[in-house]
Amino acid sequence: MRLPPPVRAELETAARAGYPHEVCGLLIGARDGDDCRVDAMRTARNLNRERARDRYELDPADYLAAETDARAAGREIVGVWHTHPDHPAAPSETDRAAAWEGWSYLILSVARDGVREFASWRLAGSAFEREEIAS
Repeated sequence: MRLPPPVRAELETAARAGYPHEVCGLLIGARDGDDCRVDAMRTARNLNRERARDRYELDPADYLAAETDARAAGREIVGVWHTHPDHPAAPSETDRAAAWEGWSYLILSVARDGVREFASWRLAGSAFEREEIAS
């Protein structure tokens, strides 16, 4: 995954602002085979109010708006991003159960003092494989 520094900075800002709750959103860009380029990020509302500290439910209206805007710009949604407050940037079983093949899943481990780790994953069959992140 190519993640330019300005997009990375936006993600860090959103992650810090939402702590200690999970924050989520979409990654906009282009995919060419296994190559994924992120041009922008969109924050989405987390509809999971009962377990907002360790679960997210991306608002479908935010998804639709992001998809519409991406298509208008000649781009597509290439993945989902979300935070793991006070936990590693590794996918949970809940993440795996909701994942779609072909998409990138960027997880930010965030703590009180800021983002500690970025890790991207892709579902391959029933398991996640780590995806390299480049600038």
